[in-house]
Amino acid sequence: MLAKPQLPAIEGWHTMTAQPHLIGSRCKACGTYFFPKQEDYCRNPHCDSTEFEEVQLSRTGHIWSYTNACYKPPAPFIASDPFAPYAIAAVYLEREKMVVLGQVAAGLTVQDLKVGMDMELVLETLHETDEDIKVTWKWGPLAL
Repeated sequence: MLAKPQLPAIEGWHTMTAQPHLIGSRCKACGTYFFPKQEDYCRNPHCDSTEFEEVQLSRTGHIWSYTNACYKPPAPFIASDPFAPYAIAAVYLEREKMVVLGQVAAGLTVQDLKVGMDMELVLETLHETDEDIKVTWKWGPLAL
């Protein structure tokens, strides 16, 4: 039996490597970073550029803030059944000078998180179909 292919849940948002990165963009004029990718106009109010380059964002950062998500999110998100609350972390990426909000890895709760805690990007299965396994990115504690 052949293994099912693992594919990103949202194409173009992250790499599928052993040490994954989010895929963002950087304004060629002012250097501002964006995630998800920005391709139309620079959202920096001091810049009117429309030229961007695709970049891999830092895969590590530290928790700026965090919270619990105690409601079942709407489609197209595929929630566990039965639904269980999950933690969300706002992680500051130093090089990019930006905060990226994302779900934390399975098994972690807000009791496990602290402001300033070092985090890294990890990949987890979101859901499985008859044809493939959809993978998404999450924040997990930095493995030392």
